[in-house]
Amino acid sequence: MGTRFWLLQVFNGASYGALLFLLGSGLSLIFGVMRIVNLAHGSLFLLGGYIALTVIWATGSWLLAIPVAALAIAALGVAMERIFLRPLGTDPLRQVLLTFGFVLLFQQGALDIWGGNNLDIKPPAMLTGSFVVDGFYLPLYRIFIIVISTVIGVALWLVLDRTRAGAMVHATVDDLEMARGVGIDTSRISMLIFGLGAFLAGLGGVIGGAFLGVYPGLDFEVLPLAFAVVIIGGMGSLSGAAVGALVVGLADNFGKVLFPQASYFTLYAPLVLLLAVKPTGLFGRE
Repeated sequence: MGTRFWLLQVFNGASYGALLFLLGSGLSLIFGVMRIVNLAHGSLFLLGGYIALTVIWATGSWLLAIPVAALAIAALGVAMERIFLRPLGTDPLRQVLLTFGFVLLFQQGALDIWGGNNLDIKPPAMLTGSFVVDGFYLPLYRIFIIVISTVIGVALWLVLDRTRAGAMVHATVDDLEMARGVGIDTSRISMLIFGLGAFLAGLGGVIGGAFLGVYPGLDFEVLPLAFAVVIIGGMGSLSGAAVGALVVGLADNFGKVLFPQASYFTLYAPLVLLLAVKPTGLFGRE
C-alpha cells in the first residue's frame, strides 16, 4: 500500500464526509437550537431520495429533482415541528417516542409507495466520468459532492455568523430564556431551524442517492453516522459539524478498507473516548 493508496482513501473518506456534513449539520442545528432528539432525521434523508426519484421519473430532470425534493422535505419538517413536536415541549422521552413513530410511519409509507427494491439516482452524464490528476482517477461525482457541500457550508456560515438572523439563532442556542427575554421570537427561529435541518437532510438524500443508492433501511444506516457527527462536533456548531463529518467519513472509510470485520469498532471506539474526555464535543459549549 503506497502513497497513492492512502491519498485515494483520504479522497474517498473526504467525499463521504462531505455528504455526511449535509446530513449532520442539519441535525446539529436542530439539537443545538431546539434540543430535539429527532430520530426521524435519517428518514427525511431517505424520503429526499425517493421524492427525487419520482421527480426524475416524471420529468427526466435531475437538476429539477434537487430543489423540489429538498423543499418538499423542508415543508414536511416544518409541518412536523409546528403540528406535532411543538405541543410536546422539551420532554426528551416524548420527542424520542414521537420521532420514532415518524420513522415507522415514513418507512411503511415509502415501502408502500416505492416498493422494497434498491434504486439508484442517475446523475447527468457530465458527472459520471473521472478527473485524472497525476495518474489518479477521481470520480467527478465525488468531487461534485465535496464542492456542493463546501458551497452549502460557506453559505450557512455567512448566514449564521454574518447576519442578524444568524445572531438570533446563536442567542437561542446559547440561552433560550434570555433570547426570549430580549424579544427574539424563538418559536419562529425553532421552526425555521427545523425546516432548514430537514432541507439539508432532503438535499443529502438526493445527492447521496447516486452515491449510496435509495433503499429501505438506508435511514437506519445513516442516522447513527449523523449522530456521530453531532457528538464529535458539538451541538449547534456548524464548524463542529464540518470537522465531525470529516472525521466520521475518514474513520468509516479507512475502517472498512483496513479492518472490514471491525469497521464499527474503528468508527465508534474513538467516539466513546472523545465523550469520556470532552462530553460536549470538540466545539460544543459547557
